[in-house]
Amino acid sequence: MKEMDFYFDFLSPFAYLARYRLVQIAEKHGVSVVYKPIDLAKAKLAIGNNGPTNRAMPIKLAYLMTDLQRWADQYDVPFEVVKNHNSQLLNIGMFFARDGEQTARYVEIAFRLTWGAGGAPDDETLLRQLAREMGWNETEFLAFLQSPEAVERYEASTQEAVARHVFGVPMTVIGKEMWWGNDRLVFVDDYLSRVK
Repeated sequence: MKEMDFYFDFLSPFAYLARYRLVQIAEKHGVSVVYKPIDLAKAKLAIGNNGPTNRAMPIKLAYLMTDLQRWADQYDVPFEVVKNHNSQLLNIGMFFARDGEQTARYVEIAFRLTWGAGGAPDDETLLRQLAREMGWNETEFLAFLQSPEAVERYEASTQEAVARHVFGVPMTVIGKEMWWGNDRLVFVDDYLSRVK
């Protein structure tokens, strides 16, 4: 195995946590991570999941916040709730990063600015800061985020995920094997140990 696909949406705090651990697992096994942004809402609807979001269920949400903090403490990473969940622009920005072969760095910085620091994923100031840290022209990056071509690529990435039966994020896929969630990465590690 040379690579594994990581389907995610920047709106997901569990994807933030999973990325941190997945990088360690990838390095351990000499495998590269292929980052694939998707529109989580569309992927869920495609399989008939039209129920309420976790944010609409206060009791479950309270538990999830505790659970997320436990995982952040376990990994020793900062965790701050984002200002909103409007992740489309950040997700689309992945294709700008892909064109420059800088996806891993982009994902790391974008997650640090959002779930690591509590920034709003659609905030222009955050997007400009991201571009600066990546060494990009801010104006070019912001224009790309609104371009029809970029939106089409994002939609294609989502449809690819749906075709592969990705029903949620984070989802790690190696060949025909899939693991959903941050808490199942132990199985990814075990699988990679066995297939060497």
